[in-house]
Amino acid sequence: MFTKLSKAAVSAAVLASAAVGMATAAPASAVPGPLKCARTAVHFDLAKGQTPENITLAPDGTAYVTLAKGRQIAAVSRGGSVRILATLPEPADGGVHTPALGFPLTTGIVRAHDGTLYFLYATGTADLTGVWRLRPGGRPQRIAALPATGLPNGLALEARTRTLYITDSVLGTVWRVPASGGTATTWSTDPALAPTGFLGANGLKIHNGALWATNLDKGTVLRIPILSDGRAGTARVTATGLPGIDDFAFTGHGDQIIAALNTVNQVALIQPDGLHTTVLTAADGLQGPTSIALRGDTVHVMSAAYLTAKDPNLILAHLGG
Repeated sequence: MFTKLSKAAVSAAVLASAAVGMATAAPASAVPGPLKCARTAVHFDLAKGQTPENITLAPDGTAYVTLAKGRQIAAVSRGGSVRILATLPEPADGGVHTPALGFPLTTGIVRAHDGTLYFLYATGTADLTGVWRLRPGGRPQRIAALPATGLPNGLALEARTRTLYITDSVLGTVWRVPASGGTATTWSTDPALAPTGFLGANGLKIHNGALWATNLDKGTVLRIPILSDGRAGTARVTATGLPGIDDFAFTGHGDQIIAALNTVNQVALIQPDGLHTTVLTAADGLQGPTSIALRGDTVHVMSAAYLTAKDPNLILAHLGG
């Protein structure tokens, strides 16, 4: 997630993030990659705060998304219709003390097998910031508080242990919370998660016995082993040179990743050895990509238009062999 405060603040953050990424860049190609037939499937309403931040897919083809500035959870049908499921309460102060951003926003979202949605809300206030749950046909409720001084961002669900993991982009922390609700505990504060001026730990996935995260400021992908006793191992950087990296998804080919590079308006395909290729650009309709999900070989790319300020959208593309 990368959001707009002011033109000056955004410009500084973009330049800083891009500079870090370029300084540590791994070889990257600007030629088209294996994504084909990209098309814009859904246009969201920017005037209503419909800036799509994160996405999770259901077996029936529905995409559940967080609309960050609208403080909303929405269901997007296969046909492209958008239905608002919930709007979260606005904090009493309007969210002006939300760390790094200055406004309240919904961020990461995941879906459990029973259809329950878990998502994050950052407001800068102790009464609302935290992990929220929305059961089918129910109303949203907070199930775990998180520090108002932080910015909960990425969310992942470990189904076997029914444990939620959360990245905090400001505090450089990964939290752990039972899916049933309760007290959040610190899982990792590895230095690789820390920001260097704006936002650190961001996107989050669980894959092959490890928690994988991105760091937006550092332009990196991290792998943190989940040890046999559930504790966090030491973070290892698996890829660098990815300025403004936000959320990501595994393609189903080992540790290969496809990632949203928000500040440079690109999508990158990242190989297990860290080499990466640019596979989508603004020419394909990107408007500041924030998150990615796959269903089979169909890639869903959410663009929130935080920096372009036009046409937040959902792009579909085909992942070739």
